[in-house]
Amino acid sequence: MFPKTSIPPTPPKRLPKIVSSEREFSWQIASNLLASFKYAWAGISYGFQTQRNFRIHVAACAFVIGLSIFLHLKPVEIAIISITSGLVLTLELVNTAIESLVDLTVKQTYHELAKVAKDCAAGAVLISAMVSLIVAVTLLLPPLLRLITTILSSEW
Repeated sequence: MFPKTSIPPTPPKRLPKIVSSEREFSWQIASNLLASFKYAWAGISYGFQTQRNFRIHVAACAFVIGLSIFLHLKPVEIAIISITSGLVLTLELVNTAIESLVDLTVKQTYHELAKVAKDCAAGAVLISAMVSLIVAVTLLLPPLLRLITTILSSEW
């Protein structure tokens, strides 16, 4: 018979590196609080750089909070506007994370459950944006109309 020879296994092919060296070990628990904040800021920066809707929501948040301060809303009203605006931004980042995970999982293929996950995440952002708009209009419109009325009546 033939002598038994074993063929050495070929090493697995390495995937192309798509993660920068500073995020190579991001799957591990952050070594300290500063590193945690650094990773969080990296996520916010990624959202701002890559997501058009996130940039739109940031601009809308800044405008509405600035307008509420200009109109001298009560601190609790400014806090309510800030919280609802912050919720929209938070859900926009969660939506981005879900979309990224789904894309990572299904790669370039279509899957009905991937569509469901992405649509539901986008729907959550839409609902929070609509509620935030309702809150902003409810709290900002009365003092804004008073200001406009005052300005118009003083000019005549």
